[in-house]
Amino acid sequence: MSQACVICVAITGSLPTKANNPAVPITIAEQIESTHEAFEAGASIAHCHVRDDEGKPSSDPERYGRLKEGIEKHCRGMIVQLSTGGRSGAGQARGAMLSLRPDMASLAVGSNNFPTRVYENPPDLVDWLAAEMVAHGVKPEIEAFDLSHILKAHEMWKRGQIVERPYVQFVMGVKNAMPVDRDVFDYYIHTVKRLFGENVPWCAAGIGSSQIVLNEWAIAAGGHARTGLEDNVRLDRERLAPSNAALVERAADLCRTYGRPVATWQQAREILGIPLKA
Repeated sequence: MSQACVICVAITGSLPTKANNPAVPITIAEQIESTHEAFEAGASIAHCHVRDDEGKPSSDPERYGRLKEGIEKHCRGMIVQLSTGGRSGAGQARGAMLSLRPDMASLAVGSNNFPTRVYENPPDLVDWLAAEMVAHGVKPEIEAFDLSHILKAHEMWKRGQIVERPYVQFVMGVKNAMPVDRDVFDYYIHTVKRLFGENVPWCAAGIGSSQIVLNEWAIAAGGHARTGLEDNVRLDRERLAPSNAALVERAADLCRTYGRPVATWQQAREILGIPLKA
């Protein structure tokens, strides 16, 4: 297997704090520095959330704008992917940053359970977020927490609500959502290829200790990988991850194990069909 593997680094998220791991980047300056280290380690996509002055999740477009500008300045060519996730805001506030025209944005197309709440993605909000992404030339990454989300993404693609073939990411290991199950994982791959074509790129993310499991499954199966402190603050049960870059390096080591080069930012943009914006 020789196809380059795109590594996405989820740098901060909405939940991890410095009490969980001091390496979690919270301020914009910390996020830019951590992303630059991860970029140099092999990450070609930065999945981004922002926090307010108290370290709480935010959808503030001004903060997203500063983070996007800093990553574009210090990580030339890296794909910037902003989160429209539900922990950072409610309703259309979740998509207020899409007018910044990032390369990508996450798009959850259905609801599911989370550890202590329901992750609500009602159809009218999903339709609005998708329309905003089309209007601003933003490629969606479908975050599939359930098989139905892949089928919904296909329906939206056929209707023209998603312009190009979706980039689908399987998310496994969230408590009360889809557990880490190899048969389900294999069927996800089968379903994506059946609906979108044999050569469609896809990605996988594992939460907590399952991060390394999903990294290995995805890389071995020809997919792409997500890592980072948003999903997992540890290297193992005894050690905290010293940085986002360390988690990227671990994924890159798996790429070498399975004979796959780590994608450069140029290769990542070619694989995902995302031209460098002027």
